[in-house]
Amino acid sequence: MSSKRPTFKRYDQQQIMLLPPSLEELVPEDHPVRVVNDVINRINIAPLHAAYQTKGTSSYHPQMLLKVVVYGYVSNIYSSRKLEASCKESVYFMWLSGMNFPDHNTINRFRSVRLKDALRNIFEEVVLLLAHEGLLSIEEVYTDGTKIEANANRYTFVWKKAIQTNKEKMKKQLTQIWEYAQSANDGDDLPDPPDFTTIDKEKVQDTVNKLNEVLSKKENIDKKLKAKLNYVTKNYPTNIARYEAQEAILGDRNSYSKTDTDATFMKLKEDHMRNGTLKPAFNVQISSSNQYIVNYTIHPNPTDTTTLTGHIAQYEKSFGSAPKIVTADAGYGSQENYSLLESKGVTAYVKYGMFDKQQSANFGKKHPFSADKLFYNEQKDCYICPMGQQMDYIGDNHRKTSTGFIQTSRKYKAKKCYGCPLNGACHKSKGDRVIQVNVELESQKKRAHNLLNSEDGIAHRKKRCFDVEPIFGNIKHNHGFKRFMLRGNEKVAIEWGLIAIAQNIRKKAA
Repeated sequence: MSSKRPTFKRYDQQQIMLLPPSLEELVPEDHPVRVVNDVINRINIAPLHAAYQTKGTSSYHPQMLLKVVVYGYVSNIYSSRKLEASCKESVYFMWLSGMNFPDHNTINRFRSVRLKDALRNIFEEVVLLLAHEGLLSIEEVYTDGTKIEANANRYTFVWKKAIQTNKEKMKKQLTQIWEYAQSANDGDDLPDPPDFTTIDKEKVQDTVNKLNEVLSKKENIDKKLKAKLNYVTKNYPTNIARYEAQEAILGDRNSYSKTDTDATFMKLKEDHMRNGTLKPAFNVQISSSNQYIVNYTIHPNPTDTTTLTGHIAQYEKSFGSAPKIVTADAGYGSQENYSLLESKGVTAYVKYGMFDKQQSANFGKKHPFSADKLFYNEQKDCYICPMGQQMDYIGDNHRKTSTGFIQTSRKYKAKKCYGCPLNGACHKSKGDRVIQVNVELESQKKRAHNLLNSEDGIAHRKKRCFDVEPIFGNIKHNHGFKRFMLRGNEKVAIEWGLIAIAQNIRKKAA
């Protein structure tokens, strides 16, 4: 039997050091915390100083707090309470804060109040610093969007359609009671029912008052109708006032959450129930270069198509001009967006809806009679149908988009489709075939098609997949940021700005 015993390194918690180690020695030279420290030290944070009062007690230095918050987002610590604990427990946070210990209220107030007007400038400073180092370009960007769930209750919501339905019921009920009042008025003058095409709280209140005035003089009133009138009197003025307030909050949106009225219900990819349930969320748009975030905007509408105007406007505000090259997927391919980019001299490698399908060799075989396959006679301004008959111009169709942009299409109608051997294959309508052609949009699509299939266009399309899209995957899945912690547009923009700065610093550190 062996008498040997295992050997251990010395362990003595009470050992006193002659020269205690400094925090500087405990932080590795290549650690990301040093990158955070270096970047924040090199940018101008003067706009942040304006958020502080010149009177009163001294405050924690904003540069220190900014470093703590940014490094927290770099290391996946988003909670103000966890940041407070980290300043007391983590060597890296202690080194960064200079052994200051701000509490969670100070950190939260700094993040949501102090940074409100300064964070965009800080983000831009970081981007320009990285551009100066040659790590990214602010002239050639890739644009995409994702939806991030809001910090809001998923089951307390307001829907525009429900409001409209309830208002229609109110109109119908008031009209029925008014018609009864007219029939029971015994010859007394009662004006025709009010115009209920649109209703507001003043119109509803006046109608209710008039009905009560007329019917109060009658003795034999139908009990059911009297009950309806009592219900209308008690509830309708209050309800219509609430609907008007809700519609003011909705604006152009279709829904919002009661616990964060800036959040809109959207369909998210992170649907663990796999039932297509809508959740309150924000549409986050970014432009990237070399997997660095160059620009970001927050939008309440779920479709990417309507976000580009505001996104480019923010880009111009940040850097003085629009980027020279923008690459984006088919979600941005609209007449309004093509016109916007053309007017600003931007080379747009932006797909349109059918671009990918048109690349298939079988596309033409599957849709041989589509409008874009028909021959156009420019001199006679007519199309020729598959049977060789003229389709003459019959007028224009104007459509206003949700953003107010006017699209104009020219309509062409065929003759004598009844009895045609291709009827049913050429088109599915019962009468003569009518096609609508948006001349401007078709011209833009042709230019986009040529650009996208050029040598540079193919290169940009390939690069887009591994430039902008991995950023969202990294933030959501590698760093666990799938839901905002703050509420409201302003605070959500602050939070995403910190996420964007953290992404850029992580990329630089890597």
